[in-house]
Amino acid sequence: MFDPRDEQHSHCLDVVATLSDTLVTTDAVLTEAFHMLGPGTINCGRFREFVAAPALRRWPLDDDGMHRVLDLMEEYEDHPMDFADASLVAAAEVLRTTTIFTLDRSDFATYRPRIGRTLSRFRFL
Repeated sequence: MFDPRDEQHSHCLDVVATLSDTLVTTDAVLTEAFHMLGPGTINCGRFREFVAAPALRRWPLDDDGMHRVLDLMEEYEDHPMDFADASLVAAAEVLRTTTIFTLDRSDFATYRPRIGRTLSRFRFL
């Protein structure tokens, strides 16, 4: 979304333009994104502006959330789940949502957030 040279750039901008709800993410995802964009780059600067905007909210990872993230990483050992992905699944469970904006569809098609007693599939934007 922040690199105009990326092949998914236009798609991401189109999706974000249609959103009426605030996007929610985790610090783990922010850390991963800042790393991938490269400190000091113009793309990183664009991302900093986006993160500071009111259209994005951070989901705080408390002790219960951390335990759930670690449990999820263990649960998906056969399809390794990284910390950032696990934090998004944990956030989805607490926020009771199955809607996700990600380009990592292959992994998130495998993950199932537990909403109540039900394991649900993610719905992609």
